[in-house]
Amino acid sequence: MKKEKSKQHAIFIIGALFFVFGFVTWLNSILIPFLKTVCELNNFQASFVTFAFYISYFVMAIPSSFILNKTGFTRGMALGLIVMAIGATLFVPAALERSYPLFLVALFLQGTGLALLQTAANPYVTILGPLESAARRMSIMGVCNKIAGMIGILVLSSALFSNTTELYEQIKIIGDGAEKALLLQELSHRIIFPYLIMTAILIGLVLFIKAAKLPEVEEEEDNTVVENKKSIFSYPYLWFGVLAIFFYVGAEVISIDYLVNYGRFMGLPESIALRLGVFALIALVIGYFTGILFIPKIISQRMALIIQVILAILLVIIALTFSGIISILAILGLSFAHAIMWPAIWPLSIHNLGKYTKLGSAFLIMAIAGGAIIPLFYGKLSDIYNPQVAFAVLFISYAYILFFATYGYKIGIEKKA
Repeated sequence: MKKEKSKQHAIFIIGALFFVFGFVTWLNSILIPFLKTVCELNNFQASFVTFAFYISYFVMAIPSSFILNKTGFTRGMALGLIVMAIGATLFVPAALERSYPLFLVALFLQGTGLALLQTAANPYVTILGPLESAARRMSIMGVCNKIAGMIGILVLSSALFSNTTELYEQIKIIGDGAEKALLLQELSHRIIFPYLIMTAILIGLVLFIKAAKLPEVEEEEDNTVVENKKSIFSYPYLWFGVLAIFFYVGAEVISIDYLVNYGRFMGLPESIALRLGVFALIALVIGYFTGILFIPKIISQRMALIIQVILAILLVIIALTFSGIISILAILGLSFAHAIMWPAIWPLSIHNLGKYTKLGSAFLIMAIAGGAIIPLFYGKLSDIYNPQVAFAVLFISYAYILFFATYGYKIGIEKKA
C-alpha cells in the first residue's frame, strides 16, 4: 500500500514536469510569427525556430542517456530544468540585440534541457505501472502537457501581441531605416519579462524536485528477451518505432506551430488566429481523455493508433480540398487524431527491451528531431506554393506511422514459448 502511494505521488510530480514540457514547447506557435516580424524572416527562415528547438533532442538524447545512468532519473530531471533555465535567461540578450541567431541558441538550450527531462520522465511513467496501461498513464501526462501549452500560448500571445496593433501596422508600412529598427526593437523587448518569469519558475521547480524525493525506479529484466540478443540493434521494432516518433512529431509540430500563420493566410482576424494553437491543444486534450477512457479496456493502444492515423489522413484531404474555416477546422482536428500517437508508439517501441530501456528511450527522444526537419519542408513549400498546399507533406508522416501500427511494431519481437 505504501509502495502504491509512493508511485501515485511520483506520477503527480511527473505530471508537474509534463506541465513544464507543454508550457515551453508550445510557445513556439507564438514565437514563430513574433520572430518572423521582429527579425524580418520569410516562412523558411522562421522554420528554424522549430529546427533549433527540436534538433537539440537529436544532439542530446544519447548523452542524456549516459547522464541518467550516472545521476539516476530524479537528479537528471533537476539538471534538465537548470539547462532550460539557462536557455530562458538567454532570451534577454537575444531580445536586446534583436539577434535571431541568439534566439536560436536560446531555443536550442531549452530543447537540450527538455531532452534530458523527457529521456528521464517518459520511461519513468512507463515503468511505474503495467505496460498494458502505459498509454493511459502517458495520456494523463499529455493532458498536463497540453493544458500548460494553452496557458503558455494565452500568456505569451497577450504579452507579445496585445495592444500592439498600431505598432505592427507601423512596422508594415514603414520602409527600412532607423525608425523601423526602433519600432522592431520596441517589439522585441516585450519578450524579456515573460522569459525572466519563466527562468524563476524553472529554478523554483529544481528546488521542488530536490525536496520531493521521488523514488528511483529501476527497469526490470524481461524474461521474454532471449539471451543471444547482445545489443540494442537486435530489436528491429525499436528502430521502426524511432522513425514513427520522428514522423509523428514532425506532423504534430506542423499542425500546431504554424496555425497562426495559416489563420492569417486564410484571412482570420488576428485575435482569432493567435488563439488557434489553444484550440488545437483543446482538441489534443479531448483526444487524450478519449484514450484514457477507452484504452486498454475497450480498445488496444495499437488499434487506437491505426484508427487515429486513418482519421488524420482523411482530415488532411479535407484541409487540402476546402478553404477558409473548413480547412482550418480540419487542421485543428489533426490534433485530436494525434493525441494517441505518442502514448501508443512509445510503449510499443520499448516493449521487452529490459536493460536497454534507457538507451532505447534515448533513441526515441532523438527522433523528436522530426520536429526540426519536417517543418523545414513545410516552410519551404509554403514559400514556393502556399501554406495550404504545404500541408500535403503530412501524408508521408501518416503513411509511415500506419506501417508501424500494422506491421513494423512486431518485427523482431520474441514470443513466449
